[in-house]
Amino acid sequence: MSAHFDVIVVGGSFAGLSAAMQLARARRRVLVLDDRRPRNRFAPHSHGFLGQDGKAPAEIIGEATAQLAAYPTARIVVREAGKAERIGDRFVVTQSDGTTLSADRLILATGVRDELPSLPGLEERWGLSVLHCPYCHGYEVGNKRLGVLATHALSVHQAVLVSDWGPTTWFTQGIAQPTPEEAALLDTRNVLIEPTPVVEVIGASPNITGLRLADGCIVAIDALFIAPRTRMASPLAAQLGCAFEEGPMGAVIRVDEWKQTSVPGVFAAGDASSMWSNATFASAAGVAAGVAAHRSLIFGL
Repeated sequence: MSAHFDVIVVGGSFAGLSAAMQLARARRRVLVLDDRRPRNRFAPHSHGFLGQDGKAPAEIIGEATAQLAAYPTARIVVREAGKAERIGDRFVVTQSDGTTLSADRLILATGVRDELPSLPGLEERWGLSVLHCPYCHGYEVGNKRLGVLATHALSVHQAVLVSDWGPTTWFTQGIAQPTPEEAALLDTRNVLIEPTPVVEVIGASPNITGLRLADGCIVAIDALFIAPRTRMASPLAAQLGCAFEEGPMGAVIRVDEWKQTSVPGVFAAGDASSMWSNATFASAAGVAAGVAAHRSLIFGL
């Protein structure tokens, strides 16, 4: 017979551990399943997270995992969850080794995977000098020559935002065209517009010295921001029948204000269910999911 828990949390990064902590403190039997492949594993430091500024993401997660493990009703297993289904009044999770576990509630903190543009020199710099979130990394490249690479039509908003950290060039890649109002705002923010497509990131990795354009010209920059498309890092939400909604970067799991998905008893938190990617947002969402899952065990769904 498989082990049974009050709640299984799939995903052991900021959202999942925050959810599990609430349940452990409520003295509920909670299991965290995690495959140790967090989205932020490429970044050497995490910034803007209150009380943890400048620490490596792995260090923050390691400390939080140790703190959670000190609670007697919490269990952490380093293993991938390959399948989830509802059988009767329980949720059954099949692990990568074929063993099964069951729970009365599920919290999906499974995250997303970034789909980077196919551009030579980009992937090996991801999280180092090719960046996503200016609030997470902008301060460290402040006043340097910054670029924003368009990956979708809304990229103009990222270019306007990033210009607060340094002189910015927006590379439209032929897929984005500013409206007259946006062009005026870009001009007000002193953002340069480069319509010629970028074909290569150059410099001694992990640094950047510039971007090579299709016409052979090189634009000197020191850091590049992009907002890549994303996809679910796990198939569990789809397997369970959770509803999704389309965001500007990709689909996210639909949740209400207490992180309840469209499937009763299944909650979701973190990047998998939010269009806002940030460690603090993820942790706060995990707290909400953990509290909501606990309350549902008492008051019902």
